[in-house]
Amino acid sequence: MRVAIAEDSVLLREGLTRLLGDAGFDVVAQCGTADELLLAVRSYKPDVAIVDIRLPPTHNDEGLRAAIEIRSAHPSVGVLVLSQYVELGLALELLSDSPEGVGYLLKDRIGDVPEFVAAVRRVADGGSALDPIIVTTLLARQRAGDPLACLTPREHEVLALMAGGSSNQGIADSLVITLRAVEKYVSSIFSKLGLPSTGGESRRVLAVLTFLRS
Repeated sequence: MRVAIAEDSVLLREGLTRLLGDAGFDVVAQCGTADELLLAVRSYKPDVAIVDIRLPPTHNDEGLRAAIEIRSAHPSVGVLVLSQYVELGLALELLSDSPEGVGYLLKDRIGDVPEFVAAVRRVADGGSALDPIIVTTLLARQRAGDPLACLTPREHEVLALMAGGSSNQGIADSLVITLRAVEKYVSSIFSKLGLPSTGGESRRVLAVLTFLRS
């Protein structure tokens, strides 16, 4: 699995390269700017690009813009954006069209190597990976007549994992419950929130995110 990395911190860039190399990935490009990343994607056609959301020269949103351009021009390339802080507006902008092949993680998540590697693989394979803290922040927003209030505490847990890109089996493993129990919770959540019972995992995440950002 081929990976391109765009990160202006040399130390973090080298660390990611070593970490992913040890996990069996082929890091085909290490970039310090968005322009270098776009050139690398055109040249090497990686399976996934890992992008710092803030890159030179302004360290504003160059990484995000590059990620959106990659999604548009190279839809087969997965994009995993890394951020130092929770930035809901930027996260939802990245996910606005579809969560397929897209991830948004806080940099602290890199410290959990198995989880981070799994997220990279999931995005490269066309799945999604949304940081649990971002999902929790979305769920915690207060809205008048908030329909989330009708969910049980366990359904909140299932919804958060679902919005983060977990499959039913992944949710079952995380909560240490049966797959059948997860299916019942998911069915109940979709019913209470009036969401379509879409089949694909990414479509399901899109439905949840559409609701959460409404």
